[in-house]
Amino acid sequence: MNRRDTVSPASITIISPEAANGRNVVAYGLTKALSARMKTAILRPVACRKEMLTDTLIKASSSPELTAETCRGACSCKATQDPDQTRADALAAHDRVMAQAEPDMVLVVGSDHSKVFDPEIMDLDADIAADLRSPVLLVVCTIGREPKQVMKTVQACRRTVEASGTTLAGVFVSGCDEDQKAPLQEAFKDYDRPVWTVSRKDFDSDPTAGQIREDAYRTFTKDVDLDQVLAAVEESKPRVTTPAAFQNDLLARAKSDKKTIVLPEGGEDRIIKAADYLLARDIVDLIIVGGKDAILARGKELGLNNLDKATFQAMDDESVLEPMTEKLCQLRAKKGMTPDQARQQLTDASYFGTMLVVLGKADGLVSGSINSTANTVRPALQVIKTKPDASLVSGAFLMCFRDHVAVFADCAINLNPNAEQLADIAIQSAQTARSFGIDPKVGMLSYSTLGSGKGPDVDLVEEATRLAKEKAPDLPIVGSIQFDAAWSPTVAAAKAKGDQVAGKVNVFVFPNLCAGNIGYKAVQRTSGALAIGPVLQGLNRPVNDLSRGALVADIINTVALTAVEAQQS
Repeated sequence: MNRRDTVSPASITIISPEAANGRNVVAYGLTKALSARMKTAILRPVACRKEMLTDTLIKASSSPELTAETCRGACSCKATQDPDQTRADALAAHDRVMAQAEPDMVLVVGSDHSKVFDPEIMDLDADIAADLRSPVLLVVCTIGREPKQVMKTVQACRRTVEASGTTLAGVFVSGCDEDQKAPLQEAFKDYDRPVWTVSRKDFDSDPTAGQIREDAYRTFTKDVDLDQVLAAVEESKPRVTTPAAFQNDLLARAKSDKKTIVLPEGGEDRIIKAADYLLARDIVDLIIVGGKDAILARGKELGLNNLDKATFQAMDDESVLEPMTEKLCQLRAKKGMTPDQARQQLTDASYFGTMLVVLGKADGLVSGSINSTANTVRPALQVIKTKPDASLVSGAFLMCFRDHVAVFADCAINLNPNAEQLADIAIQSAQTARSFGIDPKVGMLSYSTLGSGKGPDVDLVEEATRLAKEKAPDLPIVGSIQFDAAWSPTVAAAKAKGDQVAGKVNVFVFPNLCAGNIGYKAVQRTSGALAIGPVLQGLNRPVNDLSRGALVADIINTVALTAVEAQQS
């Protein structure tokens, strides 16, 4: 996948608790200095539509073709009222900037100073930096602060930055008089990040104040070595995948090689809302099962404007039903299926939609918003069938935590798998992890860690672990292991000392459906993790199930996920 199809790591984010004059000197100085070296673009995730700084920075950059509207995400007055949407808007703005300018570097400038105190705005700036996988350069003003107070301010801001999942690359102390620089440098001499003291200079974004800005830039270049800044940024690239970043990458990957997904539940409002979102952004092609006129009329009532981009497939269309009936009879010949029985079977929208995949009219299917998992999976098992090397179909969830993504399985299909089935679930889940950019490290979960407990349930998991290692000798795997020892390096050091996988597990294999379903839902609801799935593993073509409580966002994610799976089929 092309680097430009996903969130680029080639970015730097400037965050400041004051975000006033000194921050603007640093932002302008870095813009000009970077632009002299490489194609640099500006991104303003949170900015008022009336501010002038964005235009000023764009004109100083090496991407002057961009507009402030392109570079801005959300309005500052509404940003923290809906932080999730603001983060989505920031990623959308980033994608626009990347598409239009194709820069080598994106300089992300955080929210501006406001007369209204909002304690959440800096958290939001840091979260957006994490979404962009962007290291942070912090700007703290020294005016009115002694060196110790500057240090405490930096430490407090750093905690916010690192709690978001990103990294601090360096610190600019702005507003410095000459006699303040030496005491500040002494205070920070043992600090583990580079610190630059930047002279106090006036700054004005007004178009008529060009001379003032150029004076500030000349001073900035005397105070700051750009090579040192770039080295600090390169050393501090964050290794983080936030839920927002994962979702954005997922949609970008789906869009990069469009596939056709069939939605059998065309009469459900959540389905057509999700379809409208995906069609508006040209992420997938869709076949919606149902009457075109009725669905478009309902879409109009809901204020949807893009449904007409879909293909609609009526279930009484003889041009489709005839070959579909013939094919279904062929596939179920051993069960003695007759044409009349096939016709009756095809009155079920799940069967009808599945057969569209079998006939090659669609690359995958998403269902389950109003149908049970069994109704979604049964047709797939009967006519799509399992892959030649798969002994079963299993269900995994992609669990998006604050700073990484893990796989939980089986949480949807198999009640009480035996040891061989459990081993296959582990291998399938590792393959799923790889397909979404996760380097799998598998933990076979139990109430015992490496022999600490005994019993038939432990014996089952240990035998499954042995079989999985035998079938996939290069797969990092540990078992049996308790969840805490699989998850936490600290606990692993005590319970599984010396094991190279314990404490680093990102593919969690539960011993049965009861444990898996409870486990993923408990983690989802108590940690705030985003659960995407279930991904149905082991089928010849991608068919994925929705929870009947699925939100529109869940449906969007599942359709995109199915499209990405189809790219690899």
